[in-house]
Amino acid sequence: DTLWDLAIAEVEKRKNPDDDDVKPGEVLEKSILFMGNKNGGKTTIILRCLEREEAPKPTLALEYTFGRRARRHNTPKDVAHFWELGGGTSLVELIRIPITSHNIRSFAVVLVLDLSKPDELWTTMESLLQVTRNHVNKILTKLEKTNPEVAAEIKQRMWNHLQRDHPDYALLDPFPIPLVIIGSKYDIFHEFDSEVRKIISRTLRFVSHYYGASLVFTSKSEALLMKARALINHLAFGYDKSKSVSVDPSKPPFIPAGLDSMSQIGPPPASDSDLGKMRANTPLELWKKVFEKAFPPKSFCDLKDTKDPAQDSQYAEYEVDAMRAQKNQVRGNSPNAVHSQEFQNH
Repeated sequence: DTLWDLAIAEVEKRKNPDDDDVKPGEVLEKSILFMGNKNGGKTTIILRCLEREEAPKPTLALEYTFGRRARRHNTPKDVAHFWELGGGTSLVELIRIPITSHNIRSFAVVLVLDLSKPDELWTTMESLLQVTRNHVNKILTKLEKTNPEVAAEIKQRMWNHLQRDHPDYALLDPFPIPLVIIGSKYDIFHEFDSEVRKIISRTLRFVSHYYGASLVFTSKSEALLMKARALINHLAFGYDKSKSVSVDPSKPPFIPAGLDSMSQIGPPPASDSDLGKMRANTPLELWKKVFEKAFPPKSFCDLKDTKDPAQDSQYAEYEVDAMRAQKNQVRGNSPNAVHSQEFQNH
């Protein structure tokens, strides 16, 4: 190697401290699961991250794609596996497919929340993160028995972005794997009343900080998509982590993990009398009560996707659909089906 090659390698090593043990020429593989509100913009964000110009299509269940990037000139391209969970919260159990004990060290989650639907926001966020966390914790529990060093490394890594002298160090409960929270449709959100925007923004700042996550609001604006892309590229390809922070209430927030604080966020946006009436065991529970008082949530059942994917034109296959129609017709003409229908009518 020339002197310049060695200098470039050293700079890359400093940018990517997690990759110190990567050998020259070795290909890195990382995985990211995108989940969130149905029609919240997950596919659009993925396509922009991968620099693809194709029009986004609705995600049926769990879809997979990948991207490749070279860390520097004349080196093998690293691979990022992108998984997208469709259907909002209705198919959350599918997260067990992409997140496994084999890739847990290199896995991250991107939660996309639709800012234009505050009545769905907390329920969507809570149910998706809870199921994901439970699954990851099960994997870590097994790893503690089979490979305790790896399990300890994963648990410690989530504290690495937070300095031990940070005033909130003892108050947080970091998510077990890297997490980015994206508030989508900022263009619609920006038209909301200022008080509504304040409650949503401060709540998501608290949740992100509490879980040790990064937070960014985005829309179809290229400038905002670039900010989201920077956070995702850091997770997917080890690009340099941004140190810039934006907490101006009049602008979309951009806060990398570990760069916010409870003192800057402030208390839950409610009157002292209202806060005094709310009983909560944890700060997270208190923020939830304040948020849901302002935006009564839709029930979990309302968030479930009841549309039959077999009727979706984008998945049409003539031969399969013809056989399915024939099968349904046979079922409909069978004596059991007739008796069943008569029973339902009675």
